[in-house]
Amino acid sequence: MNESLDSGTQNDLINYRLKRSIETLEEADYNARGGYFNAAVNRLYYACYYAASALMLYSNLEASTHKGIKTMLGLHFIKPGLLEAKYGRIYQQLYENRQSGDYEDFVYCDEELFAFLRPQAEDFVKKISKHIS
Repeated sequence: MNESLDSGTQNDLINYRLKRSIETLEEADYNARGGYFNAAVNRLYYACYYAASALMLYSNLEASTHKGIKTMLGLHFIKPGLLEAKYGRIYQQLYENRQSGDYEDFVYCDEELFAFLRPQAEDFVKKISKHIS
């Protein structure tokens, strides 16, 4: 996919994904204010996913699945030290929470978990945005 995009279109898509990551953090806050913590934690994951997918596109790396994005983040950014290991842990935890929230029964996220994950997700998004800038 990346080879078929001209640089202007690629930049537009990267910027769209970064903007979407910020909007999705706001969606998480909206859900949390309503007491919908499963949805709020899901949105935190997606905020980071959109940022990570922007990073993949910026770096001309392709991953077509959520697991692929997670793997590429580890291989190409965490392992070589381009991003600190804590960002891999943040992404991993959000990925696991999203997986269990979407596919397992009787999984409930609460305000405490959201409050713990929210600043980490924002830090992740900001770090990725800075890396791209």
